[in-house]
Amino acid sequence: MTANGNNPVPQPPGIRDMLTRLISLPSVSSASPAWDQSNEAVVQTLAEWLRPLGFKTELMPVPDSPGKFNLIATLGSGPGGLVLSGHTDTVPYDDKRWQSDPFTLTERDDRWYGLGTCDMKGFFALAIDAMRDLAGQPLKQPLILLATADEESSMNGARALAEAGRPKGRYAVIGEPTGLKPIRMHKGIMMERLVFQGQSGHSSNPALGRNALEGMHEAIGELLALRRQWQGRFQNPNFEVQVPTLNLGCIHGGDNPNRICGRCELHFDLRPLPGMQMDELRQAILDRLQPLARQRELQLEFSPLFDGVPPFETAADAELVRVCESLTGHRAEAVAFATEAPWLQQLGLETLVMGPGSIDQAHQPDEYLALSQVAPTVTVLRKLIQRFCLE
Repeated sequence: MTANGNNPVPQPPGIRDMLTRLISLPSVSSASPAWDQSNEAVVQTLAEWLRPLGFKTELMPVPDSPGKFNLIATLGSGPGGLVLSGHTDTVPYDDKRWQSDPFTLTERDDRWYGLGTCDMKGFFALAIDAMRDLAGQPLKQPLILLATADEESSMNGARALAEAGRPKGRYAVIGEPTGLKPIRMHKGIMMERLVFQGQSGHSSNPALGRNALEGMHEAIGELLALRRQWQGRFQNPNFEVQVPTLNLGCIHGGDNPNRICGRCELHFDLRPLPGMQMDELRQAILDRLQPLARQRELQLEFSPLFDGVPPFETAADAELVRVCESLTGHRAEAVAFATEAPWLQQLGLETLVMGPGSIDQAHQPDEYLALSQVAPTVTVLRKLIQRFCLE
């Protein structure tokens, strides 16, 4: 391939060599500082491969997150175009449970093993391979590769992009591992913290204190009543679990049987369906619990453990959905896991989740990408680029 018929265009390495390099660059993101790492080496490497193909590359620092960067690499210009998006971070790992080095790409049983092979550094290698013949071609609409930080922990990379209004485009495909099946909706994730502060005292006389554990018992009843209400009101048959869920995860309170419990803390998980608003759910919880706290003279603290991921849905008749269904032969589905799709939607992008590998291998020892997924993924991505950038 040449840029002007004479000078050869420098090409990125082959797929395996690219993935070998990406896997060798640790980029764990975690709420635990002991695990958390920078992703700068990963985004710099992607940029180095893309620049010779004509992409303009921009590294955007994530605010208040030292060492964390988003990469926006753009080929061509115009008001529309296609965004191929992925996250550069991985989850933490236990190398003692791996059969091979998590940071060395290892081939066996027609699979590539390594941390991030399917979730989701493999997508970048396949996407860049699909782009390698574009240098010198006149694009009618831009092609953008988006690489984000901290998807596995805070989603702060995607949040920062939404706040900055970048990137601009018309369509977005997020290459999370879906077995190359198009995904047009997922539930949201909320993790909440509820604390009641009362007054400890001798258990022989309840009047000496205000029992936070008894208050929490009553609050749990209110939460379960809300769950029944929401599940009666909201259902979506596209999901395996068709209703929103609320899980009481852990509770801590008191210190001795003969003392009135002075403090009790509950953590719970809420998974809203598309169409349910997180701020409205939190307000509904407060409306139930504040009167209870006042009646029992308990101080109430209610706050999210993290900002949460909104639910996501793209319409079944959206153009991107129809194109991806046609290219893959699979009808668009719903999944239980969450992605960065809500923030790309906030940017006005018609968004779909579709990539190689299985979510069953993600976050597991001996994570792998089946070699049978490689060629079909490159083919589908090339056809998407042709459809949305070249035609």
